[in-house]
Amino acid sequence: MGAAQLPSRTATTRRTLLATLLTPTACAAQPTTLATPFALPPLDHSPFHSLGALELHRSNLGFGAFSGLHLAPDLTLTAVTDTARFAEFNLALDAVLRPQALTLKRAGRLGDGAGRPLPRGYAGDAEALTRLPDGRWLVAFERWHRIRSYRDLAGPGAPYDAPPGLDRAPGNRGLEALTALPDGRILAITEEMPLSDAPGAYAAWIGRPGAWRAIGWRPALGHLATDAAALPDGGALVLERFFSLFGGITARITRIPAALLADPAPGTILQGEELIRLDGALPPENYEGIAVTLHGGRTLVAVISDDNENALQRSLLLLFEFRG
Repeated sequence: MGAAQLPSRTATTRRTLLATLLTPTACAAQPTTLATPFALPPLDHSPFHSLGALELHRSNLGFGAFSGLHLAPDLTLTAVTDTARFAEFNLALDAVLRPQALTLKRAGRLGDGAGRPLPRGYAGDAEALTRLPDGRWLVAFERWHRIRSYRDLAGPGAPYDAPPGLDRAPGNRGLEALTALPDGRILAITEEMPLSDAPGAYAAWIGRPGAWRAIGWRPALGHLATDAAALPDGGALVLERFFSLFGGITARITRIPAALLADPAPGTILQGEELIRLDGALPPENYEGIAVTLHGGRTLVAVISDDNENALQRSLLLLFEFRG
């Protein structure tokens, strides 16, 4: 009888091991310090009020390369990485909204249509994250250009009807900016898919599956869009990055007024109004994710940098109150 039970026990053990490997990481025994807070300088004559920042410790967390960001009103911070991972954190603020710590709720690998973990590289280069009004997550991928829909970031990713023509984007220059507007439409901006009839502008779309409208985005000279976040009034913030071997790396945040996003004609080329530069007094880094939320009646803006899992770069989370 004992021998007859061995195959069942073995199968159970295998199932248990497989479930352990594929289940998102539980966080009861996480390292004591995932992030260290530091102050940001005040910003004069700016609609952004500095609240503070956190430096994330990749050595304790186990991964970095954050490229897409979402911040919920309850201060749940959700991020995706360009190495096919996701992570959910609790963001702790003090009484005056200064960031104090991050607590990891769970982390895991993004899945394919069957829920199998996506590999790093061509299939798993996640670059942008947003959440629809119905609670579904949308993740934009580069290289294999597509958008996936997730009921749960730990589950399977269903195909989502991407804008027509996205598949023609250059290999590593596809969708970097993706945000759901309050009315449910999606704003999607490519990093560097040039428009032949609009010098200096790149392909973008607004709409939803079956009703995409091709528009364009013209960043500042030498800049490229790396993310976008909807504002409560129907407008949006767009994060742009600049890099050169001689000039280093900088970024800026621009605003698109709600009126320009309400009903843009096909072919409209959008440009943002610069609100802030992430250079000079603010720490320069490879900022790739931006998120906006309402918390206690105040509009918070979070920006995160992609360290490329490189020892010379940092994962920084900056937090501002937007008083625009």
